[in-house]
Amino acid sequence: SLDYCVVKIPRWDLAKFNRVSTKIGSSMKSVGEVMSIGRNFEEAFQKALRMVDENVNGFDPNIKKVNENELREPTDKRMFVLAAALKGGYTIEKLYELTKIDRWFLEKFKNIVDYYKNLENVNPRSVTFDILKKAKQIGFSDKQIAAAIKITELAVRKLREELKITPFVKQIDTVAAEWPASTNYLYLTYNGITHDIDFPGESVMVLGSGVYRIGSSVEFDWCAVGCLRELRNQGKKTIMVNYNPETVSTDYDMSDRLYFEEISFEVVMDIYNIERPNGIILS
Repeated sequence: SLDYCVVKIPRWDLAKFNRVSTKIGSSMKSVGEVMSIGRNFEEAFQKALRMVDENVNGFDPNIKKVNENELREPTDKRMFVLAAALKGGYTIEKLYELTKIDRWFLEKFKNIVDYYKNLENVNPRSVTFDILKKAKQIGFSDKQIAAAIKITELAVRKLREELKITPFVKQIDTVAAEWPASTNYLYLTYNGITHDIDFPGESVMVLGSGVYRIGSSVEFDWCAVGCLRELRNQGKKTIMVNYNPETVSTDYDMSDRLYFEEISFEVVMDIYNIERPNGIILS
């Protein structure tokens, strides 16, 4: 069956322009987009928010203040006003009236914020396997968990490795097992019990340039493509890590393995520990 969920979010760089309205309507204002893959909506959604802006930890209720006008009118930051409203006790019905966002999505957003509130009440010394595992399953990053329970990201990572909470590599099966899938779209998830592929090693990992933004566009992606081609000419196996569906580097035949994943310390280290490549090319 189709056991994965894909979330795409546009990136708006509206702050870089004077006199531009932050309201989103029928005219296109985005400069790029991201695509994330997970086993459930919460996981994929939180990943996508981090991909759009590396300064955001996920569906964070502490970024914006509650403002009903901002809930009524779609803006580039409405998601975070919604998170603040959920934390402030707004009901699903009230939010549906204000935003007209389908209740199914509102329920999923509420799951994330409710768990965020639980994490804020957890004693840093008594983080159990179950607490950490559930957080990872609904898309919390180590940095996000660390911010909620007031410890460092590396402390969360160390604890996670001690408790053996590590992600599994899953392969997208675009044909729902009707016949063998040949695409190599891979993603990490904590909602699994086995890897879908083997890891022979002896490869080189290349990190992509991520989402298009003002000042970083297709020319930077082309550097990664040139790098992949040269490695292939030298007979080396390649692993691409990127999350931008508009790029050439994320074409399924450009690399031997393609991870549609965040480019963060946590995720790159997780992939590195699983794949054990001979090296990583960063830029």
